[in-house]
Amino acid sequence: MNKEDLIQKWLDHNLSPTELEAFKQLEDYPSLIKLDQELTGFKADTTNEDEALEQVWQSINTIKKKPKRLLATLTKIAAMLVVCFGIYFYTTTLDTTSNTIASQQKSVILPDASQVQLNAMSTMTFNTSSWDDNRHLTLNGEAFFKVAKGKKFAVKTTMGTVTVLGTQFNVKQRNNFFEVICYEGKVGVTSEEKNTTLLPGDSFLIIDGKYIATEKENTQHPSWLDHKSTFKSIPYSKVIAEFERQYNVSIEYNTINTSQHFTGSFIHNDIEIALKSITLPLQLKYSKTDNIISLKRE
Repeated sequence: MNKEDLIQKWLDHNLSPTELEAFKQLEDYPSLIKLDQELTGFKADTTNEDEALEQVWQSINTIKKKPKRLLATLTKIAAMLVVCFGIYFYTTTLDTTSNTIASQQKSVILPDASQVQLNAMSTMTFNTSSWDDNRHLTLNGEAFFKVAKGKKFAVKTTMGTVTVLGTQFNVKQRNNFFEVICYEGKVGVTSEEKNTTLLPGDSFLIIDGKYIATEKENTQHPSWLDHKSTFKSIPYSKVIAEFERQYNVSIEYNTINTSQHFTGSFIHNDIEIALKSITLPLQLKYSKTDNIISLKRE
């Protein structure tokens, strides 16, 4: 069997024991084995693209008097490597997105080891590969942040940006509602309506484009982490919206004035008790059919 056929059968892993011995006697045998080892050891997450391709072409060039058939096969291998590197580069530069559905909470660890807890029906996006140079994330919904000591980044929402340095805080941005509460450290808030710095216990609240003064917060973390939603003089429409997120239901309230303010709370693990918590204080009645709840005056 000639040299070209032996090499082709080796590439196809189809050598008989006799042919294998003949293949080992070829003068190009060491170079071919080296090339095979380089390709077998390829790992996308640790290999440098330029170095790997250079090694492939160097190995090809060391094979003397290469037959055209072999060169074509090796060229195809090099092309496949380029494609693999391209796929790897593309996937590692994509944004990381975490989201939650109704009644769900989720924990997320940021690249700097800061911890984030997402509330129901929330979405957070950041880029791991560029984090060191571009420390920011986007949030749509509600999240509690426990920032690693000495770490700094920005939380961007459609209604404002929160800048942080080694602190604990909560951000809620939903349908013309933007609230930031600082529990530890210090946070800066920038919005169209107002720019300010929050210290522990301070709150920042904008509803329908208006800045709302709030009382000092005296808790250690937001109540929703304990599966309970708490409100202090908040429009009833915002309470209903949060109830729908936590219980995955739809609430009808055609005859109810939802602009009136509500102070109170409801738990997330018992819908009957929760319904009584948001209806009795306002003297409302409710009826429930499957996932639809109707509210009306008594």
